Amino acid sequence: MPNNVLELRGKRFVQAAKKGNGGGASMNSKELVTSEKLFELQAKIAKIIKFWSDEKRPFDGVLISVHYNKIVAKSNRIAGLFEGKKSNLAIVGAKFNESKTKHIITYFIKEDDLEKSISFLQDASTILDAVFKGSIDKVAFENNKKMNSISLGNYKLSKSLFKQIIADVSYIDNFEIDISSDQIKEGIVTLYDTNVDTKELLSRLGIDILSARVLNDQTVFLNEDELKLLYKKAPYLVSMATEDLSELSPDDFIEDYQLDTVDIPDPDIEPTIGVIDTLFDKRVYFSKWVEYHDMVDDNIRKEKKDYNHGTAVSSIIVDGPRLNPWLDDGCGRFKVRHFGVAAGRNFSSFTITKQIKEIVMSNKDIKVWNISLGSNQEINDNFISAEAAALDQIQYNYDVIFVIAGTNKPNADIERIGSPADSINSMVVNSVSKNGLSTKYARRGIALSFFAKPDISYYGGSSEKYIKVCEPLGEANVAGTSFAAPWIARKLSYLIDVLALNREIAKAMIIDAAKGWRDKPTPEEISLYGHGIAPISINDIIRTKDDEIKFLVTDISEKWNTYSYSFPVPLQDDKYPYIARATMCYFPVCDRSQGVDYTNTELNIHFGRIKNDGKIYDIKGDKQNQEEDLNRENYFLLESEARSNFRKWDNVKYIAEKPKDRMGAKKSYDTKNWGMEVKTSNRLDPEDGVGLRFGVVVTIKEINGVNRIDEFIKNCYLNGWIVNEIDIQVKLDINQKVNEDIEFE
Repeated sequence: MPNNVLELRGKRFVQAAKKGNGGGASMNSKELVTSEKLFELQAKIAKIIKFWSDEKRPFDGVLISVHYNKIVAKSNRIAGLFEGKKSNLAIVGAKFNESKTKHIITYFIKEDDLEKSISFLQDASTILDAVFKGSIDKVAFENNKKMNSISLGNYKLSKSLFKQIIADVSYIDNFEIDISSDQIKEGIVTLYDTNVDTKELLSRLGIDILSARVLNDQTVFLNEDELKLLYKKAPYLVSMATEDLSELSPDDFIEDYQLDTVDIPDPDIEPTIGVIDTLFDKRVYFSKWVEYHDMVDDNIRKEKKDYNHGTAVSSIIVDGPRLNPWLDDGCGRFKVRHFGVAAGRNFSSFTITKQIKEIVMSNKDIKVWNISLGSNQEINDNFISAEAAALDQIQYNYDVIFVIAGTNKPNADIERIGSPADSINSMVVNSVSKNGLSTKYARRGIALSFFAKPDISYYGGSSEKYIKVCEPLGEANVAGTSFAAPWIARKLSYLIDVLALNREIAKAMIIDAAKGWRDKPTPEEISLYGHGIAPISINDIIRTKDDEIKFLVTDISEKWNTYSYSFPVPLQDDKYPYIARATMCYFPVCDRSQGVDYTNTELNIHFGRIKNDGKIYDIKGDKQNQEEDLNRENYFLLESEARSNFRKWDNVKYIAEKPKDRMGAKKSYDTKNWGMEVKTSNRLDPEDGVGLRFGVVVTIKEINGVNRIDEFIKNCYLNGWIVNEIDIQVKLDINQKVNEDIEFE
């Protein structure tokens, strides 16, 4: 008999600040810094200063792009050459080179600071020639005995600043002024932040726009003439530019209509899912289940076909299992609050994006929102789309989750997903056929060459078996990612609104169930399927096999280390006969202006047995975020490796031990509990990660097939946990009682 998933509550994680401030400047071990290199960089900065001196710019300050020689961690970026320790706050853009192997980071600094940089390089060159014979490598750099014996009293630089400048240079290829090559007729443009109000900045260039054309601080909508003027006068101001998405990604593969009379009960206490789509036809049989708001301007002509897509999407959310018995998920029916924001295939994504924020703010009772609108255009390698960034910000601010269709191919030349399917905080859904294979219309991720988008896949219909929906003319057979996403919205709403789980746990549960114990998927598989195909039945998400213990924990990160060392995994002969996995989700603040370094906060999870030295024996062997000196060889980890192997900066973490043919029990240590640590890092503002909630799903599989859940529950109570078994019937009974109308005599 399957085991229920367990929710552990009542015992808060402990918060601990990080000890010390790191090990100081660290030089690139693969580089030799020479006085010739310092001279070349001086000359390049001088040319850049000359450029800005000759330029009539509409702001005070200079833009300069640093071409690094690798993908650099935050700790290896410039910290001495520009504004000292504040240089990370001067970053206004980040992208990769064409081969995706190096960072190009743009800074906005004062012209005086650039003048100081030349002096710093000159002074460092003098020391390098006098003390190190014109060159220094990492061995000499870290030779503290030699470094401390050197008297720098005759030079203008302190020892620490000299080391920092040498370290900075060891990670730099060159300095440049990057000019945007994005030539579009009209569209959404993001400018570099130059500490000038965007409307005022454009006005100084002779471009006057209305406030309604501003999406956020740096992003505006410009027409063809305005863009020509901007590119003529200040092309260096353009950070990102994309065409306004004016056409809906096609996903209607309709066979025939069937007109049937269908009886459906009136809605009662069912949860409500928000739908943002094309128009809705109120004449359909399930119209009582849909609260409809027409948001399209009355001056725009509305045709009959404009109601097909939106009506079909809402029909799946309300009555999908009756229409498609093979996809009966056990979630029942859902009410819909439908906002028609687009008429037909043509729409302005700029306008819709502004509407979405207003809609969510005005409907805070809704936690799950379905968006099955998407662009024909492919996403960019170096930045998140303006539409997706707006959705990410909304989710960070308002405790909601968007379910977004993975977009479909408009033609054979388009392969990659389109906006807003690059939204990092959202649950992005791609489509598979009934036999679980990618469909011919599905497009590929990933986002920013790193993030797993789509998140998961689900059944969206194909010639093998279409999805049956209700459109204004009756039942229709359709296919597309638009008709896969609503099924996931149903599951999320069930977990959040019926089972009262938070969105972090709900998202993690679906991803965990889709991924299971699979070996590391190939990049090709991730780009098409994400983490995997979600199970059809909700029971397969909230229950697990009888040889598995699955439990949920959630808390809030307040300091560097959020930890608990009190997970009482049952022993057998003083050993642990298990393999384990954990899936964590969180919704970080994001910054589109940071380009490829989009997520501001990194939460890194460690889980496993507690060794005798008090440290966790991590199930994936992750050495990140240790308090030891990270420069020690056994802890050293390249930023590119951390991103690739441990999903650094990704907001979905999955760590697992692989099942093997021969698996032995693990030894236990003095401490008989297992531990979990969630380490927090921030790119920019140290406060970004404070108050960030995370949800973790842990699965422990008994290698001999023994069911040990009762012992685990007993141990949890003895360790101070409150254990809540997620039982569907109990939750439904509670939900019914909570929503009953009480009559007072």
